Amino acid sequence: MTLVAAGWLALLVVTPLLPTPVAALIYAVGSFICHQLPERSFHLGEFQLPVCARCLGIYAGLAIGTMSHLVRGSGPVYGSTQPLESIRHRGLTPMTLVGVAALPTVVTVGLEWLGVWHVSNVSRAVAGSTLGIGVALVVMSAVATLHYSSCVPRRPTAPSPRPPRI
Repeated sequence: MTLVAAGWLALLVVTPLLPTPVAALIYAVGSFICHQLPERSFHLGEFQLPVCARCLGIYAGLAIGTMSHLVRGSGPVYGSTQPLESIRHRGLTPMTLVGVAALPTVVTVGLEWLGVWHVSNVSRAVAGSTLGIGVALVVMSAVATLHYSSCVPRRPTAPSPRPPRI
């Protein structure tokens, strides 16, 4: 998962430098997940990145969160319930952790909609990164609890009888 998150982030950042057909495909994918407003997006040179600053921050947070999970030593060791238990031990359910991590994004969006604060792209990205980190920690903790070795193989089933001819 770490490689996927880091790879997607890297791909988003270098998209303006890629050959046109590849870049067009990434911009098209970005259009399904983001509004892509130019004034709310970072630019590389004269070219807009395929997602807005907030989305880029979320993806950066996902990459940071998955990497930090591996660095802490609770990475791809499957079958342990310790990571999720450590979240719960601190008095947080996974839903609460994501809710707290989403607060900066919710606050910046709310203040922006109310017209109280014109949020900069850097602020959008930083607020989004906390959400990405929170989601990554919950997902990585859940993945670490999978017990592949204890999965029971499916029993073979008899084929269904053929329907009668009409």
